[in-house]
Amino acid sequence: MPRSVAAFDLGTGGIKGAVFDAAGVCLAEHVVSYKTLFPAPSRHEQRPQDWWQAFLDCFGALLARPEVDAPQISAIAFSGHSLGCIPLDENGSPLQDAVPIWSDGRAGAQANAFFTRFDQDRWYRITGNGFPAPLYTLFKIMWLRDEAPEVFARTRTIIGTKDYINLRLTGRIATDISYASGSGCFDLAAGHYSDEILAAAGIDPALLPPVVASTETIGALRPEFRDQFGLAADVKVIAGGVDNSCMALGAATFAEGDIFSSMGSSSWLTVSSARPLLDDHVHSYAFAHVVPGQFISATSIFSSGTSIGWIRDRLTPDIGEKAAAGGRNAYEAMIELALTSPPGARGLLFVPTLAGGTALEGGPAVRGAFVGLDLQHERADILRAGLEGIALGLRVALDQLRRMTTVSDEIIAVGGGAQSAAWRQIFADVFGCTILKTRVDQEAAALGAAALALVGIGLWEDFEPVRALHVPEGRAQPQPATRAVYDAALAAYRQAAAHQRDLASALETLRAIST
Repeated sequence: MPRSVAAFDLGTGGIKGAVFDAAGVCLAEHVVSYKTLFPAPSRHEQRPQDWWQAFLDCFGALLARPEVDAPQISAIAFSGHSLGCIPLDENGSPLQDAVPIWSDGRAGAQANAFFTRFDQDRWYRITGNGFPAPLYTLFKIMWLRDEAPEVFARTRTIIGTKDYINLRLTGRIATDISYASGSGCFDLAAGHYSDEILAAAGIDPALLPPVVASTETIGALRPEFRDQFGLAADVKVIAGGVDNSCMALGAATFAEGDIFSSMGSSSWLTVSSARPLLDDHVHSYAFAHVVPGQFISATSIFSSGTSIGWIRDRLTPDIGEKAAAGGRNAYEAMIELALTSPPGARGLLFVPTLAGGTALEGGPAVRGAFVGLDLQHERADILRAGLEGIALGLRVALDQLRRMTTVSDEIIAVGGGAQSAAWRQIFADVFGCTILKTRVDQEAAALGAAALALVGIGLWEDFEPVRALHVPEGRAQPQPATRAVYDAALAAYRQAAAHQRDLASALETLRAIST
């Protein structure tokens, strides 16, 4: 059999593993889930040991597949969820059983204190870090110093998610440029950690891992794991990358103006360019790309798939139950009912900031709403408004990217939401551009990691073979008949979203005294 690579996407909900042949074709894939812990408000934690065990289980399941020949695997590479903060002792062992993940916002006080010493807009322009500041690794390190001094005193290195797995596989501590760029203290233009940011934070640069190229070999696989899995003696572990950069590569977004949409629990629009696209108002998120010479910049909405899940569970549970009893997917049944409502949902709008918003949407305090409800509306209208509201929210984000750069008029869609042809058509109509669904779908991040491995070990000269893997399966183009209604919907949505931003502070006060 020809040589192959194993790639793993260490995501928020679980690990997705796949084995790809030398042409980048997926031979087998497997998913293993793990838990997120919520021990206190704003604290979102996972156990590194759970990641490790999930990796072992996932890899074992892949190697048991008849399509996979273990001795032919040449390399292993990881994509990992971002903004990790795993303190290690002098032996490279984790000092905490559970660690904060990307969505953990515990470090608000540390971020606020830092910005009394360092201008926040300047920090953003240096780092490109457009998420709410407390989410970034730098401020989680400061929290560790302030709130867990006994752990901090023993800490010798802070690493991220996929780098922890790489360490256990090889014994080497390192990160790649894409993951480092989400640390809160990385100078995007200079390509290294920022001494002035670290000095303002009072953090020793020696705590941070060395930075290498995403295609660099971290090391050889430790003999005990090589023997456990029946792998060849020359298997290499590649540095890999942060999940959003790996997903961009896997979604064929790695040259100027390439763009893709990730339609999942949250939804993203990500564009590749030779410079980071930064805006003090939008706070687009910029990372160094895993592809040399490129950056990825993104705008998003935080609640898309989660909003549809909320509608399913709270407003239409019977639809899901009936679908399950008939062997159907609940979301397919919901979308089928939604399509009985006309475009524009008979004047009903949904603002999908149920879990808070991006800086553009109004920040963490903003909340969502159905706007325009009246006695004529039925569940079909609510469902359609939900689908359209997510598309409208992303259209607002897309317009900001279009303002900052020229983007392709064809957007590749990946993720769970991209499975629905009807929803892709709504996106095409609302966006006013073509939405392309290809054979590459929810394995985009793993494919990106695999491409890093294939280039890293020399089986590929560059990343261009990724494009050939995107064989079209569906192309939705804007329908002229819906243009007027969605133009009106967009105008109304912008006003509704602005009202939600204006209400955010008052509603936050109300929540505080009514819980």
